[in-house]
Amino acid sequence: MSPPLLKLGAVLSTMAMISNWMSQTLPSLVGLNTTRITTADILTQISPKEGWQVYSSAQDPDGRCICTVVAPEQNLCSRDAKSRQLRQLLEKVQNMSQSIEVLNLRTQRDFQYVLKMETQMKGLKAKFRQIEDDRKTLMTKHFQELKEKMDELLPLIPVLEQYKTDAKLIIQFKEEIRNLSTVLTGIQEEIGAYDYEELHQRILSLETRLRDCMKKLTCGKLMKITGPITVKISGTRFGAWMTDPLASEKNNRVWYMDSYTNNKIVREYKSIADFVSGAESRTYNLPFKWAGTNHVVYNGSLYFNKYQSNIIIKYSFDTGRVLAQRSLEYAGFHNVYPYTWGGFSDIDLMADEIGLWAVYATNQNAGNIVISQLNQDTLEVLKSWSTGYPKRSAGESFMICGTLYVTNSHLTGAKVYYSYSTKTSTYEYTDIPFHNQYFHISMLDYNARDRALYAWNNGHQVLFNVTLFHVIKTEDDT
Repeated sequence: MSPPLLKLGAVLSTMAMISNWMSQTLPSLVGLNTTRITTADILTQISPKEGWQVYSSAQDPDGRCICTVVAPEQNLCSRDAKSRQLRQLLEKVQNMSQSIEVLNLRTQRDFQYVLKMETQMKGLKAKFRQIEDDRKTLMTKHFQELKEKMDELLPLIPVLEQYKTDAKLIIQFKEEIRNLSTVLTGIQEEIGAYDYEELHQRILSLETRLRDCMKKLTCGKLMKITGPITVKISGTRFGAWMTDPLASEKNNRVWYMDSYTNNKIVREYKSIADFVSGAESRTYNLPFKWAGTNHVVYNGSLYFNKYQSNIIIKYSFDTGRVLAQRSLEYAGFHNVYPYTWGGFSDIDLMADEIGLWAVYATNQNAGNIVISQLNQDTLEVLKSWSTGYPKRSAGESFMICGTLYVTNSHLTGAKVYYSYSTKTSTYEYTDIPFHNQYFHISMLDYNARDRALYAWNNGHQVLFNVTLFHVIKTEDDT
């Protein structure tokens, strides 16, 4: 029972007790056990012939206890007896009044106790509510603090994973160096008297023969993709980054193009290290906005798709000028035939060991992929191959040694699912998985110099290593 109901219940209980006591006890106090009568009964029996009688008890409108007492008819002979009876009745009424007063005092005392308890219970309820609110506020505050710290630590996870990988490599390197030193020490002890110059010549001869053998290697076939290695976390969800596969060994410039549209700014870094640290060396403001993320740097120039068109632009970094531009005939553009992730990725420009390529789709080929080899100077289409693979079903694609490799998705579970050889004009279905670590790839291009895949994976710039199967040329192949 709540405090207000408790108070009301106590008062009603006390009043009921008083009323019940009066109705049962008062008649017996005057020696009568009459039943309760109404006002009409009083009027019809107003002149008793015997002793004093109490006919009823009740409360008046002010809550006072009242009784109806009817005196007997006057009789001189019985006056003294009736007087005594009257005095006795008055004494009993006075005693009853005192009892009622005691009950009233006790009721008032209990009522004050109830009021006091009600106040205390309200105070306790308010305190409990405050404690509950404070607990919720405190828990919310602590939860928010923990969440903020977790958000700060999450970007460190891939970095720590890379540190773990690097640490393993360093341990392996140390072990290999230790083993090699032991072997060299043993060799030195055995050959002691060997002529150093003769040994040096033998090594040079071996190196020359190895280089000649390497020259006989034909273009390789993709067998495996490993990684990725996270180089940096930057930019939006979509973008492109690349190096020049035809640059010299000392030229390691990196180019960075954030977003897939509404942008004309290309950022240049002198090396991978500068790219990671953010030490930008130069910025280029292109004359046109680009579309998609499938650009390529080849032999010192940037090749990109002009926004809202099927025009290819060749832009020189050295001169800061457009050297060539040409429409790619029938090629769909502006999200007509993009990759599965959209982003105006209709035309994909790429380079490999053979040269410069464009991958796109046309209405004439029912939206399936078309491969065109381009002249790097004029952008003229040298030759085209029509495949049967729907471009809108492809996640991303890249060229290695004249073969197009197509992934089945840009999301988790992606793998190289289809390949088309321009040398034999044949295709095959493959099953080469790779780890899509950050769940959304919007750029994937092969670099022949680094033998690696450059990827933009949900705001992460990553590298994949590739394993190629090589065939050594024979005299019949020359």
